[in-house]
Amino acid sequence: MTEGLNSDLTQAAHADTATMEWQASPSPSVWRKRLDRRGPAEAGRVTSVVRYDPDSRFSAHPHPDGEEILVLDGVFSDQTGDYPAGSYLLNPEGFEHAPFSEPGCLLFVKLRQYPGLDRRHVLLKTESAPWLETGEAGVEEKVLYDEGKHPERVVLRRLDAGASSHLRGAGGHELFVTSGSLIANGRPLESGGWLRSPDGRAVALESSSGATFYLKTGHLTDAA
Repeated sequence: MTEGLNSDLTQAAHADTATMEWQASPSPSVWRKRLDRRGPAEAGRVTSVVRYDPDSRFSAHPHPDGEEILVLDGVFSDQTGDYPAGSYLLNPEGFEHAPFSEPGCLLFVKLRQYPGLDRRHVLLKTESAPWLETGEAGVEEKVLYDEGKHPERVVLRRLDAGASSHLRGAGGHELFVTSGSLIANGRPLESGGWLRSPDGRAVALESSSGATFYLKTGHLTDAA
């Protein structure tokens, strides 16, 4: 069966995951809220918020076209280690794991969006990484993934209270608010808010109280 949700990547899309209902996954103790999906129901390209109940486990499985994980809460684990909130993982094509969570966890997950056997395997615990200046006042970031031979760039970005930021450039923008609140092109985004803006469209951001968010750019150039 083929399903579609926000599957036209040339179109803007948004969601407030805080108001969405949890849906079952193939594991009885793992739940999800899907934000976009294209292709077979359990084997397509998908972006989701995923919740592991305490003592949850998945059997070993591969990840064709890669897997990207940002740990939002709790501790996510597999054979490579334990990853607390703020951790970032990019599991490239060819990687196989049996993930689990003993205390439970909340994740932002992207599947089948990193094709290529030549990608780095990224296992990053960001809590100790410094915030870097971006050139915009009151705006800092931590780089999660940036590999010159591939178009995607992924960062955690932080806006101080009262700061603003303008996202420009080819390849589109996708963001997920991890804390605080934003206004994105006039649209309020609270913690758990998701926004995808297609190639060629700028995004104006501002935050009256401060915000931290995942930001991915450069990945929607060939979305048509």
